[in-house]
Amino acid sequence: MAKVILDEKSMWSTLRRLSYEIVEKNVADRDIYLVGIKRRGASLAHIICDNINGFGDVRAHCGEIDISFYRDDLRSIAEQPIVNRAELGFSVEGRTIVLIDDVLYTGRTARAAIDAVLALGRPSAIRLCELVDRGHRELPIRADFVGKNVPTSTDEVINVRTKDYDGEMCVLLERL
Repeated sequence: MAKVILDEKSMWSTLRRLSYEIVEKNVADRDIYLVGIKRRGASLAHIICDNINGFGDVRAHCGEIDISFYRDDLRSIAEQPIVNRAELGFSVEGRTIVLIDDVLYTGRTARAAIDAVLALGRPSAIRLCELVDRGHRELPIRADFVGKNVPTSTDEVINVRTKDYDGEMCVLLERL
């Protein structure tokens, strides 16, 4: 049985708070560059982008990145993996990039996303925004912006659901 960690209302509230935190941390920048990690991280990035653009005094740009090719477990996924090119709509060169994803767990997805961004150019900085940090890091990676810390056991899973992929907005904690 799943336990609701964030219902739709609290999820929207958390995303709005994260949007404000990103703007506050990038106060010197009139333009903020968000990169959502496909799939659900990209959904969250678009919501945060809309929030920031609604504030009026800064402009957010949003792109998506597929990190499949950059994963360190690529060989176990497929012998001939399909690689999708990043379509950001902006250059990362010299800019502060905010990577956005749904759940921070081992740190391997974040590491792969950093590699994917660096393959596109040299940003001045990369920041990490995660809706949920569940712990259990295997790599020394920490998010700059965290919506909710949820201590978990290794036999539990955090399931982030978004409207465009799941038809609802919520975060669930489930046992394997």
